[in-house]
Amino acid sequence: MTQRAKIVLTTLSVLVLLLVLINILIGLGNQSLQAEVGERQQMIAQTMQLEALNRQLITVLVNLAMKTNDEQLKKVLAESGINLSMGPEPAPPQKK
Repeated sequence: MTQRAKIVLTTLSVLVLLLVLINILIGLGNQSLQAEVGERQQMIAQTMQLEALNRQLITVLVNLAMKTNDEQLKKVLAESGINLSMGPEPAPPQKK
């Protein structure tokens, strides 16, 4: 094997080693990003579950305020942005 061939092969070996190290670093970065996305997806799913519960709770409070004519409850609901002048809002269609 000539000296020139050894230099070329050594250079190629170093380049391959650098590419492997870069690939490892990118893979580790990708793993952390995937974990972050997974956490966000879980938070979104939990928020969607709580949204239905919040709607039910608001509906019950509005019905109670209208039945009992409770001015304090009406005031709290109005301050929270709940419009009492209209009937209960129809539920949005459920996704399948």
